Amino acid sequence: MNRRILLSVLFISAMLFNGCLGVDQPKPCDVVIGSHTAVTPLPRPEKNWWMPRHQAVLDQVAQGNVDLLMIGDSITHGWENSGKAVWDKYYAPRNAVNMGFGGDRTEHVLWRLQNGEIENIHPKLAVLMIGTNNSNKDQYTPEQIADGIKAIVCTLRTKLPETKVLILSIFPRGDETRRTNKTSNATYNAQWAKNDKASQLAAQMADGKMIFFLDINKAFLNEQGELPRQIMPDLLHPQAPGYALWAEAMEPTIAKLMGETK
Repeated sequence: MNRRILLSVLFISAMLFNGCLGVDQPKPCDVVIGSHTAVTPLPRPEKNWWMPRHQAVLDQVAQGNVDLLMIGDSITHGWENSGKAVWDKYYAPRNAVNMGFGGDRTEHVLWRLQNGEIENIHPKLAVLMIGTNNSNKDQYTPEQIADGIKAIVCTLRTKLPETKVLILSIFPRGDETRRTNKTSNATYNAQWAKNDKASQLAAQMADGKMIFFLDINKAFLNEQGELPRQIMPDLLHPQAPGYALWAEAMEPTIAKLMGETK
């Protein structure tokens, strides 16, 4: 290969690497809303607490003074219970709103965000951790879960263009067998792996400018790589020590993205 051909090959390779030939990173709004269940907005009126909680969030954001959003399912919801002391230390002073709803999947979060929960506010940062409920059994593929996360990020970026979005990797969890056993720790399993793959796919849309990705999952594991019951007694939901680990692992990134540190 002569020098001119070699230089041409290197130039083309460099352009491909940098996206100059149209090889762009995935964008959140590439997802077609309604194309499958995980991206089809859906409320949960059959749960008698769900719509009242949605209304409570609407009432809270209507008061303004919102700088931080925590969006997710029961794991985020739990900041109000097992994680309350940690929340009061780290997030209440930052004018945070808890938008975690127990049992929610991506489609439920999508409905909530499209129905008032982020209207007329200008938060600095939205933290998103969702998808583990989509991973139950075989109803959703990792690709579909990732699509659901992307659709939520698209909604956030569209409605809140000045708000940075931090996507958290879906937390490790026990499978049905280990959770039913109630004694042993959780080892890596198919559902945990499905969540990992969905998180890795969702991470590809992070641009380091307005969309960020953070994987803190190792903070919850012991030296054997297991998820211990001291951190998540049911191998899904953190208790107070788990929420402390979560906050401590996330704190440097939160502080930086909220403009508190450089």
